[in-house]
Amino acid sequence: MTETTKPLAGLKVVELGTLIAGPFCTRIMGEFGAEVIKVEAPDGGDPLRKWRKLYEGTSLWWYVQARNKKSVTANLKHPEGREFVRKLIAEADILVENFRPGVLEKLGLGWETLKADNPGLVMVRLSGFGQSGPYKDQPGFGAVGESMGGLRYITGFPDRPPVRTGISIGDSIAALWGAIGALMALRHKEVNGGAGQVVDVALYEAVFAMMESLVPEFDVFGFVRERTGNIMPGITPSNTHTTRDGKHVTIGANGDAIFKRFMKAIGRPDLADDPTLADNAGRDARRDEIYGLIDGWVGEHDEADVLATLAAAEVPSSRVYDIADMVADPQFIARHMFETAKLPGGKEFRLPGIVPKLSATPGGTEWIGPELGAHTDAVLAGLGYTADWIAVLRADGAI
Repeated sequence: MTETTKPLAGLKVVELGTLIAGPFCTRIMGEFGAEVIKVEAPDGGDPLRKWRKLYEGTSLWWYVQARNKKSVTANLKHPEGREFVRKLIAEADILVENFRPGVLEKLGLGWETLKADNPGLVMVRLSGFGQSGPYKDQPGFGAVGESMGGLRYITGFPDRPPVRTGISIGDSIAALWGAIGALMALRHKEVNGGAGQVVDVALYEAVFAMMESLVPEFDVFGFVRERTGNIMPGITPSNTHTTRDGKHVTIGANGDAIFKRFMKAIGRPDLADDPTLADNAGRDARRDEIYGLIDGWVGEHDEADVLATLAAAEVPSSRVYDIADMVADPQFIARHMFETAKLPGGKEFRLPGIVPKLSATPGGTEWIGPELGAHTDAVLAGLGYTADWIAVLRADGAI
């Protein structure tokens, strides 16, 4: 695959970010052909390099999150380091940053300055609370965004405290909004003749935007949605059940016709034909009865038999996958959801495939996350810096 086959080929993206939200936003762009130049501090770089499971001192997560990116080092506390970054941004189409609001302004790299250098710049700003409002100066990680945005409150069981999902979902959702916003801003510039602009994404708002009918239900009925465990509130049946052999199976039989097929498949044609259960409202009114019945049936059978019966009846269902299930599953494999690359030293490893699937201009992995500063000299040279000048900058601690 050549770079020109990718839909974002020709875009230059500068990343001033660490950890999750900003880097995930640019990861998406890099997977689809953008030239992503990641600016890191010379003294260690992005902390993600040392997070979670390490292989010979480097995070395996890093190799995925930073794939297709170029790593350059710049000391933003040094005037020459800041000048290098300013020149880099002056030639960029998109800047993605996830500092706390005001930090870049104090460094002389605020929007007004950057816009004067590059009027067409699209600046994606990811932060806990956004660039305005009374909370803007407070630190805010994904966990805070998930809590304030409503996700944590409704996650878990009603008799227990709220719980988190097992990944940093708030950061990832914000990153997706950032990528969407950047592409909308680019379209406005390229198609409508507009100028560059700021894409302001607050983590709590990114999560809040996913909260379905939470607002109108409260506003009209005063209804506060509470934690409901594994069921889908107001939609029945949709739940996770435990099999005889101790496995967990999720069943979504909330469509009217699907429910009828489901009941017939488990030997309850009487419920399939019960007019009071013909629609969701009727089924939800008898939710406890229905879930008790399904729990009983699933608990009498092993996972393989449960899934086979449901598949034959065309009832949406799945085992609850762990990663071992995923890497062995034919659907994942057929959809190319695993790629193979080599770690430094030559060891082969798998990394996740690219989403979404574009039929004509698919994304791909050109290289895994680079060593710290691997591209500094080449990028500086592209901006007109000589080898002697680069050596002086390095000796002076600017890069």
